Amino acid sequence: MSNEVKVIQPSGRLDVTTAAEFRRQVNDIALASNSPKYLLVDLQEISFMDSSGLGALVSALKSIRNSNGEMVICGANDQVQMLFELTSMTKIFKIYPTIDEFNATLS
Repeated sequence: MSNEVKVIQPSGRLDVTTAAEFRRQVNDIALASNSPKYLLVDLQEISFMDSSGLGALVSALKSIRNSNGEMVICGANDQVQMLFELTSMTKIFKIYPTIDEFNATLS
């Protein structure tokens, strides 16, 4: 894994009860003096995501872009992938099935 990539792996539910903490983590990364070129959000441990979780991801994307970085997503389960597709967020986010597939794009 390149040192210009920071990986965060939320787990459980990404919903109204956890979205604020997720946004705080991302903001801390975005505002760090050594903010990464890429923030990779690995969702493989997310069992459920609702509109609040989706909003947290959009907020994270804005924060990372404001720090001249890029955010990518990988490991979304079927429910999360369906949420992305139903809301057309597949046009907004760069989504990879696995971390390895994202890493292959860095070569």
